[in-house]
Amino acid sequence: MSFKILKNNCCGLDVHKTWIYACIGITDSIKRTEYKQARFSSFTKGLNELCDWLAKYNCNDVCMESTGKYWIPVFNILEKNNIWVTLSHPKYTKPQKGNKTDRKDAKWICDLYMCGMVNPSFIPPADIRELRDLVRYRFKLTCMITSEKNRAHNCLTVSNLKLDDVFSDIFGKSSRSITEQILQHPGETFDVTPFVDGRCKTPIEEIQAAVDGAVSQEQAVKLRQCLNHIDELELHKAEIEREIFRLSENYESVLNLIRTVPGFDKNPLTAIQVLSEIGGDMSVFPTAKNLVSWAGCCPRNDQSNRKIKSTRISRAGSYFKPVLVQVANALIKSKKHPEFATRYRRIKARRGHKKAIIAICRMILTAIWHILTDLKPYTPEGFLESRPVNKEKVLTTSQALNLLKQRGYTIKDDAIPVT
Repeated sequence: MSFKILKNNCCGLDVHKTWIYACIGITDSIKRTEYKQARFSSFTKGLNELCDWLAKYNCNDVCMESTGKYWIPVFNILEKNNIWVTLSHPKYTKPQKGNKTDRKDAKWICDLYMCGMVNPSFIPPADIRELRDLVRYRFKLTCMITSEKNRAHNCLTVSNLKLDDVFSDIFGKSSRSITEQILQHPGETFDVTPFVDGRCKTPIEEIQAAVDGAVSQEQAVKLRQCLNHIDELELHKAEIEREIFRLSENYESVLNLIRTVPGFDKNPLTAIQVLSEIGGDMSVFPTAKNLVSWAGCCPRNDQSNRKIKSTRISRAGSYFKPVLVQVANALIKSKKHPEFATRYRRIKARRGHKKAIIAICRMILTAIWHILTDLKPYTPEGFLESRPVNKEKVLTTSQALNLLKQRGYTIKDDAIPVT
């Protein structure tokens, strides 16, 4: 089997933690391909030698797999040397088992890329990549804070301190003051009145009864460490957020457009999360459907012999999709934007809540793609187009009789008209 060669001079890289195996394929005018192979260290010196080796053979087109985080320094250095790098998902370059080595993997990647059989992954510009890294780290910090709060809550529950029954937020001002008093004076009974904010609606008697517990020494140590860790993580999170806002200043015009979409105008970080994942240039996505597919908000294509095996969504967008789902859950309850609630109710009636929410996420992504492509703010006209109203349905005689029977009426045979 022969394939049409689309790239006459390209290189395939098999990237590992310590070593990088490279293979250049040079095709002449009579379609004969000559291969040049070499191995380089993944240290900075080795990557510079790789750039010099590529320049020696006038190769400016490179393809490699996305192997963990090892591809990132390789990509950065090649990008700085004006080399076009195509990053591919490993599922598109997976070689045949049984005859597999590192050098053969590099040659296989080169052959696939040479024939145009590699689907490139979307890699945003360098500044967007830096912003994305910080935004995702902030998400990790938020998860860590939530975990520590759950552990602190567990300590209070074990010690029979029912602060969660009398306060909506056990880490709020009043509850935290009471917790600090308990840790500073373990085993002592005290009056909670000075520690409760005047706006608290829970009666003082209930709060006093809720703190009638005993904290053991071990639980007190654990609770203190959890609270200190939460405070420390909050400081780290605040510092990361300041850096995120600094990096996003160059994209203020793009962020203002994204904030015109319903659900993104309340929290400024929500729009920055979208920007960090998809960037501000929508030319990399030919249509809105490409963006939706990249984010994993549409059914997959899994069909064989006219049988659809699965319509589940993919695992793509693990950091991006949760943000869209949160915004969608808020929009379906909003009366200001009926276009989302109407579509949600229509789909939920026949497909369920989860699929209806993903459909709303697709609406949001489609709107974002259009406003960043046309550079115009969001308008609901595209979702509120007049739909043809169904005419009043006329029932047949049998359908009308069945409907009457369902309503509890008794139909006699002599009452049925002859047609």
